[in-house]
Amino acid sequence: MSSDSPSSGTPVAGTPVAGATDRTPLLALYAGSFDPITRGHEDLIRRTLTFADRLIVAVANNIAKQPLFSVEERIGFVQQVVGDDPRIEVRAFSGLLVDFARETGARVNVRGLRAVSDFEYEFQIALMNRHLRPELETVFMTPSLDTTFISSSMVREVARFHGDVSELVHPVVTAALAEKFPTAPGTDGRGGAA
Repeated sequence: MSSDSPSSGTPVAGTPVAGATDRTPLLALYAGSFDPITRGHEDLIRRTLTFADRLIVAVANNIAKQPLFSVEERIGFVQQVVGDDPRIEVRAFSGLLVDFARETGARVNVRGLRAVSDFEYEFQIALMNRHLRPELETVFMTPSLDTTFISSSMVREVARFHGDVSELVHPVVTAALAEKFPTAPGTDGRGGAA
């Protein structure tokens, strides 16, 4: 028997390796308020698709918060930002993330960590999610260097005082923020007299 025969235990070129083709497609969740979606969020969405087959961007409908944009607006922004990529689905959710993961069949929960200060809070949530649904894994991802400083709250604050957010968010979001915070007549756009 030759050393490259299938019975020798050495794979022959072109022969599928056991388990290589029957892997269950990996569905990941990326949940947040996305109020609004930023370039940092976009970065994590794009990079999640390097290891997940499909991604649900789950827009939280949190009644305890007073968001700047409605759930419908936020979903619309995310859909426009991600385009028509068939691997991405954008959905609203409320309640426990673990219940939403069970409903959708997601096996991975993606969380972004911008700074060490984020870790303690996110770690506690990850442990609670593991307690509630052990089969849901949490994957922590760090943002790219050029988006590390961006957060939705900072974007809203800069836009509120008419600062330039064009490099921090997609153009559709820039336009929506300008509508939310129009420049007052007779000012220079920064709250001062023209």
